[in-house]
Amino acid sequence: MSILVSLLVLSALIFFHELGHFSAAKLMGVFVEVFSIGFGKKLFTFERWGTQWSISAIPLGGYVKMKGQDDSDPTKRSSDADSYNSKTPIQRIFILLAGPFANFILAFFLYFVIALGGPQILSPVIGKVVQGSPAMQAGLHTNDVVKSINNVKITTWKEMAKQIQVSQGTLDFTVQRDGFLEHILLTPKVSQSTNMFNEVIQKKMIGVGSAGVSHKLDLAVTDTFSYAYEQTLFASTMIFTGLKKLILGEVESKELGGVISIVKLTSDATAAGWMSVLFFAALISVNLGVLNLLPIPALDGGHIMFNLYELITRRAPSEAVLINLTIAGWVVLFGLMGLGLYNDINRLIG
Repeated sequence: MSILVSLLVLSALIFFHELGHFSAAKLMGVFVEVFSIGFGKKLFTFERWGTQWSISAIPLGGYVKMKGQDDSDPTKRSSDADSYNSKTPIQRIFILLAGPFANFILAFFLYFVIALGGPQILSPVIGKVVQGSPAMQAGLHTNDVVKSINNVKITTWKEMAKQIQVSQGTLDFTVQRDGFLEHILLTPKVSQSTNMFNEVIQKKMIGVGSAGVSHKLDLAVTDTFSYAYEQTLFASTMIFTGLKKLILGEVESKELGGVISIVKLTSDATAAGWMSVLFFAALISVNLGVLNLLPIPALDGGHIMFNLYELITRRAPSEAVLINLTIAGWVVLFGLMGLGLYNDINRLIG
């Protein structure tokens, strides 16, 4: 069941990505020959509006084949008015950006639906108190509910963590304990920790863990738009940062995941309910948008790079450059996919 859900989620995200390209191409007057979800042998196909619509055997991507544009042979060109090649670099860049943009729009919509449904968020309830920590020395107890820090109202665990990081000196915690409010003074200690990229960092800590208590986040209609925007921006920033760290070697390559990770995460999300599936789908949608903007010739970002070159120099790259860089792009792309699959297998057998 989880594999089926994974394929459906991934196929839907790919469909919206390619629909972005398709819509922009039609808007620019470009004839679209093929709209395919998946690669390889066509399992199901039909023709509508002059375009062949297909579902193919390998569901790990998709493509829109426009007249005069062929990734398998970048030298194939057409001078017809309805071809991709006859359009200006700006028009082509618009078509190329439309795919990733569709993924960001879809992610925003999914986060908006999540906001309407009332997402669960971690409450500021103290769980484990570390022995010898500032929290234990100050007298914080398990099940204490943090109501405010330095008179700043606290409603979520994230707000509490943020307030600890930005505050200076001794902090005044107002906590609810056994129905009564108590004031507890404590000073955070800078300690070693790890961030979401598994990097060792130094941060202010008080030595407590969450009790795992959550509550429904009730948002006004206007706040749902802000929530969707903030979540989309956060996911995009996180993925861009992660890729940058991976490229610079600040994050080990073993952290890269592949299709098996996607299936496992989808399985976990499915077991947790529809809200988790929507969260996961939104994150993967942002991921697709970001990855396709990478300047790898086999991806949208690579084609954008070629068109920017033509826009600046007033001439198209030579056929030899197009062929060599496109081949190199496919090598890099398949290499990354292979590394992700290798890491996935290692995690399974490790």
